[in-house]
Amino acid sequence: MNQHHYRLWSPLAGGVELLLGADASTTVPMTRGADGWWTAEADPGDGRYAFRVDDGIAIPDPRSRRQPDGVHAPSALVDTSAFSWTDSGWRGVELEGAVVYELHVGTFSPEGTFDGIVEHLDHLRDLGVTVIELMPVAAFPGRHGWGYDGVAPYAVHEPYGGPEGLARLVDAAHAAGLAVWLDVVHNHLGPSGNYLSLAGPYFTDRRHTPWGQAVNLDGPLSDEVRAYLLDNVRMWLEDYHLDGLRLDAVHELHDDRAIHLLEEMAALADEISGRTGVPRMLVAESDRNDPATVTPRATGGAGGLGLHGQWADDVHHALHTALTGESQGYYGDFAADPDALVTVLGSSPFLHAGTYSSFRGRVHGRPVDPAVTPGWRYVAALQTHDQVGNRAAGDRIGHGIPPGRQAAGAALLLTSPWTPMLFMGEEWGASTPWQYFTDHEEEELATAIREGRRREFASHGWSQEVPDPQAESTVRASTLDWDEVRREPHATMLDWYRTLLRLRRELPALRGPLGEGEVRREPAGDGEVVTVRRGDVEVVVVLGDGRLERPAEGHLRASFGEVALGDGTLVVGPDSAAILQVRP
Repeated sequence: MNQHHYRLWSPLAGGVELLLGADASTTVPMTRGADGWWTAEADPGDGRYAFRVDDGIAIPDPRSRRQPDGVHAPSALVDTSAFSWTDSGWRGVELEGAVVYELHVGTFSPEGTFDGIVEHLDHLRDLGVTVIELMPVAAFPGRHGWGYDGVAPYAVHEPYGGPEGLARLVDAAHAAGLAVWLDVVHNHLGPSGNYLSLAGPYFTDRRHTPWGQAVNLDGPLSDEVRAYLLDNVRMWLEDYHLDGLRLDAVHELHDDRAIHLLEEMAALADEISGRTGVPRMLVAESDRNDPATVTPRATGGAGGLGLHGQWADDVHHALHTALTGESQGYYGDFAADPDALVTVLGSSPFLHAGTYSSFRGRVHGRPVDPAVTPGWRYVAALQTHDQVGNRAAGDRIGHGIPPGRQAAGAALLLTSPWTPMLFMGEEWGASTPWQYFTDHEEEELATAIREGRRREFASHGWSQEVPDPQAESTVRASTLDWDEVRREPHATMLDWYRTLLRLRRELPALRGPLGEGEVRREPAGDGEVVTVRRGDVEVVVVLGDGRLERPAEGHLRASFGEVALGDGTLVVGPDSAAILQVRP
């Protein structure tokens, strides 16, 4: 008889039972250790198991690797060491020089699975992408969802293909020369299926996040909570061979300890990188505009948190306002500052760097020293899941502006000093929206989500009808249509993105250091001209109905729209872009 060792950390419990079988019909008493860990040895049977704390309800394992019957059902044993890997020769992808592609597993392909992504790896490699960033795959309620309401941080969402499906995708991506990052959520759990609080003091009433209680990182009994999150990082990077993690909203990880949890995570990733010879990246989403997030760690406490990269939303906001003219909400600061685009394309990933933010009503951010944190540590995008999906109708930037203007925005982003990131389908100007969707079985929760989003968008002045998050049609509408890749105008846009990424590889000036370049923004008729000079490369775009005609020397390396270079004169028409190679 094969015995399995079961463990549960529940330091405040008076008694804990192990429940075996899919029907949880076999009960085994567990023994408490001095450290608050309860243990038991038992025949695993069908591999399903759960726990009962103090005669309460059956709860899944907080460290469950698989929830085959959903997040409310018993957990299932998984032996991750039994995965069949073929990537022993994989050497990884450094952040410097990377091109990131954010995608949602459930809507990237018609199959909505990890295997569905494998079918399109050649497309991503040929596009010029080097890193795939998966939105969260930790188990969440129902079949469909964004993943930010996950409740089983160690389990891989079963409808996507479960643990083995994720391993197959990572292995196939490595074979195709692509790294894989995963978006993980450590700052909160979703509202349905959150049994973690029944196991132990994982959360605290001392602090709160926009989604509820904060994680207990520095209160009583918090050592094991920190270990829980650090072990989660280790699992993804080691057991699933992932090349990096995107850490969701790290500003909501409230930690007053001298050594912040994020610094511990960075040290762990660095240790794994050094031991395996494969670089592992931790990239933060942070609302603080603080370069200390990616300032290297140092002995004696003089360094930063040591994460390897962070999202730079200010770059997106400045590009978005310049391309669309929108000025509501947090876009207001960027629309009001005529130098916003010049700043984020030339000198800083943060518009707010110790300056006043009218949206926040206070001074925000800290200046960036490029000698300490180079430009490639900041991940910038023209679109992200947040900026598309959190619009009332989930409309992409290309749905509200001409194709030439999106192409011009892409030229500005993909020739910038930041690490660029694309959102799935952006490269061909996908016609499909990407909307917010959930699959909660509790009607009261579903109703609250529907009404809450409608109220939120109404308060911001959105006039569009808000799609029903619970409707299957919302998911279908948000699923990419891969037939578009071969049709116009999508094929032309795809060729433009491929060209831009090829030039980024070929022309060192486009990956040059932060601050080494000149950016100008000038009115032109009913539009404006943005000119960026980096070394021997000049990027010229016209936004709107303006027109540029001026002397120019050099070679036209790429163009989109109405562009001509002849007899020493450059002509760029409305919503068009030109990239020239000129004398240094």
